[in-house]
Amino acid sequence: MGIIWLVIIGAAAGFLATRLMRVEADIITTVVIGMAGALIGGFVLRFLLSMMGAFAGLVGAVLGSLLLIWLWQTYVKK
Repeated sequence: MGIIWLVIIGAAAGFLATRLMRVEADIITTVVIGMAGALIGGFVLRFLLSMMGAFAGLVGAVLGSLLLIWLWQTYVKK
């Protein structure tokens, strides 16, 4: 169940992050960015997750995805 939940949250976070940063990406890239963001956000915001529940996980995933998109645009996409 954990992997499925990560894919679902990752897809939602990747979709939100790509829309917030106005990035055109295919579905697989969006999901991968979201999943990586979910991992980053999960590690960084673990304390917040224990305090607020699944909503904090989504917030952390979106923040992690935003950071990952920014890094990708800054360093890789040139």
